[in-house]
Amino acid sequence: MKEQLWKNISAVREKSPLVQSITNYVVMNNTANALLAVGASPIMAHAHQEMNDMVSIIGALVVNIGTLDDYWVKSMRMAIAQANLLGKPWVLDPVGSGATPYRNEVLEELLSLRPTILRGNASEILSLASNHSTRTKGVDSTHHSVEAMDAAKVLNQHFGSVVCISGATDIIVSGDRVIRLSNGHPLMARVTGMGCTATALTGAFVAVQPDAPFEATVSAMSLLGVAGELAAENSAGPGSLQVNVLDVLHTLNETEFIKRITIS
Repeated sequence: MKEQLWKNISAVREKSPLVQSITNYVVMNNTANALLAVGASPIMAHAHQEMNDMVSIIGALVVNIGTLDDYWVKSMRMAIAQANLLGKPWVLDPVGSGATPYRNEVLEELLSLRPTILRGNASEILSLASNHSTRTKGVDSTHHSVEAMDAAKVLNQHFGSVVCISGATDIIVSGDRVIRLSNGHPLMARVTGMGCTATALTGAFVAVQPDAPFEATVSAMSLLGVAGELAAENSAGPGSLQVNVLDVLHTLNETEFIKRITIS
């Protein structure tokens, strides 16, 4: 499977898919740069007047609820409705699920629209599956990814979404298929929006593999994990790590990827 994952990475570089992100303004620059580094083309558009036209030209849509307000929620509804109408994949990042009633209400509505892929940390996935009865620590996870396995399976069964639990071990679930990825570095948790970057990259991969969202998710998460691991080796702290991750995403070669990837 490692060789196939690299082929998927190469496909993103070659096809340069256009990925629309309705995302939080804390991470717009980070995620746009990450998409560019892997070869994709980002667009951060949320104006109501252009939603239908914009979604008609993209390869995939990414919806990230990190900095909610009513205007952006309407943008999300409009973009998702158009993506579903056109059969285009979309990825949901449930940032801070369980933190507030408003956030939970928005997520309940967005989940009902059946995202192609759902990616969050363990606390967020547990919160979604338990009907928001588990509170989170802001956007940080207070649980390990393995604790959210059953929750991920519930969400997958109920909504049909591929579910990715991010953590020290990334776990991707779809039906009877479960993949565990054990790359990355603890320093990645000290860089704001690294999870949001994972979601954005997942959008790029599903844009070139719209009929294989499980494999697309595994490809994106494996790439970021390996990039973070390699970048940490030459980083003095989170500031340099952020820059070095972008460099590795852009320059990583097949030999290094195959050597580093840890998958089970």
